[in-house]
Amino acid sequence: MATRQVPPVTPAADPADAAALPQDFEGALAQLEDLVASMEDGSLPLEASLAAYKRGVALTRICQERLAQAEQQVKVLEGDLLRPLDPGALDDDTNG
Repeated sequence: MATRQVPPVTPAADPADAAALPQDFEGALAQLEDLVASMEDGSLPLEASLAAYKRGVALTRICQERLAQAEQQVKVLEGDLLRPLDPGALDDDTNG
């Protein structure tokens, strides 16, 4: 798997700076995955970890907003056809 370039996280940079954050779901998710990986490997110093965490929160919000927008668009397109998922229906299909 190819590794993506993570923008450097510095304590002096404002991690919530909207100009520096990707505004598309895929870009935000890719950066979030990279941040998580760099934080999990334990190589970041404390201040950089905190800055990465703050940036991750901002990226998570972007992802949540984009998903909510997509869900709203689907609801508009589907109108009354959109119904809650019945978990029992999934069991019936897989045990078929």
